[in-house]
Amino acid sequence: MLSAALSVALSAGAQNVTPAPLVSANIAYPSPSADALPQAPSAVAASNGALQTSGGTIVPRATAGPLSLSLEDAIAFAMKSNYQLQQLRIQDRAVRGEILTVENALLPTVTATAQTNTQELNLAAMGFKPSALAAFGFTPGEIPVIVKVNTTSAQLNVDQALFDLPSYFLYRAAQKAADATRLGVGDGRDKVVLSVGNAYLRIIADASQITDARALLDADNAVLRQATLSHDAGIAPNIDVLRAHVQQQTQQQAVIQAENTWEKDKIALNRIMGLPADQELTLTDTIPYADLAAMSHEDALKLALANRKDLQMLDVEAQATERERKAARYEYLPTLAFNGYYGVLGETTGLYHGVFTAQGTMKIPIFKEAQFRGEREVADAQLSSLRQQTESTKITIDQQIRSSMLDVASTAELVKYAKSNVELAAQELDDTVQRYKAGVDDSLPVVQAQATLADAQARLINSTFQNNQAKLGLARNIGVVEAQYKTYLGH
Repeated sequence: MLSAALSVALSAGAQNVTPAPLVSANIAYPSPSADALPQAPSAVAASNGALQTSGGTIVPRATAGPLSLSLEDAIAFAMKSNYQLQQLRIQDRAVRGEILTVENALLPTVTATAQTNTQELNLAAMGFKPSALAAFGFTPGEIPVIVKVNTTSAQLNVDQALFDLPSYFLYRAAQKAADATRLGVGDGRDKVVLSVGNAYLRIIADASQITDARALLDADNAVLRQATLSHDAGIAPNIDVLRAHVQQQTQQQAVIQAENTWEKDKIALNRIMGLPADQELTLTDTIPYADLAAMSHEDALKLALANRKDLQMLDVEAQATERERKAARYEYLPTLAFNGYYGVLGETTGLYHGVFTAQGTMKIPIFKEAQFRGEREVADAQLSSLRQQTESTKITIDQQIRSSMLDVASTAELVKYAKSNVELAAQELDDTVQRYKAGVDDSLPVVQAQATLADAQARLINSTFQNNQAKLGLARNIGVVEAQYKTYLGH
């Protein structure tokens, strides 16, 4: 992170002179323009409507106007830019890179080398004494004791594992690890769909709360005007005006609170989608509601065991660990490898000739019992842990499905009764207002009826949201939320 600091020091020298009389004058001092001020270095730079940090990270910028957004659009944005999902994709990419490094142990390795060197050898220091050469018919003076050699060589080197079962099973384990990370990305996508769906539905519910709160505020304003007129006409006590005024201000507070919640929930949705926090949104979908087709617990559990990616990921991780255990068990076996080279070698300024080496190597472990046994124990422990996690996850899935099905059924009943309560409360308020206008009752029954209607409307909105949330949760627990969220919402 780059940082910049700007400091300005001003000083004035003191002089021993007689002060002049104070004079008042209107003097216009020129203000420095923004262009004249020194600019601090910035860690971000604008690029194609976005900000790019010095580290290369692209930070999107809010659009000029509101962004029209359907639920499908919101999910598409999150699939592209959600931070947690991006991290899962990066992890998947890293694992696939690690597979290549493991695979390289099974592939032939070919390298090319070229070198030239100059050496000066002391044959006497190496044991070649002139007196020893006389036994072979050489005159001691014919062969110099100090020899200078200039050589140049170029060659291709080949290394290939012919038989290495531990490396083979480690490679297969790495392949399964890659499958596990891919399933992890799929599980992350399901979580993103669930998060976006809940956040989107919450904002729709907030908007409905605002609409109902404003409608009640309009009704409260009308009651306040009626109470004021009646009081001014001398046919209603001042307590009616005060009561209506308190109710009107209370409802105004409810409107402010609902609008604040709405704005905060939009910021939360922007965060999930990977959009700027200040991005204005216009949600185009309305509150969906439809009865969910009946499904037995057995059918739901069967679907979940076949589709839940977190369960599949545990199964794949167990397969990878099983292959690692095989690799540890086969470390007792010998390994066979081939290596060699072919090239040319000669004096730097003279004759070159082909040279080669071809050799096979067999390695047989004699005594590495502690290492082999320890690796097997580690693999066995990991495999046992994964199997226990798998069984525990199956029990958790069963619990989640049962809870979700109960939530769907109960919230559907709550929606039905909440709708009826809203209709009854609206009729009660209408009758109470008519009686108040006719002078039969004072304003107290009107205020009470308004509170009853507000509570009924809030319960209907919350019940509908909870029902949709429960249906999305059921789809997530079955493992089909990404593919079938529209079906479950009745969208």
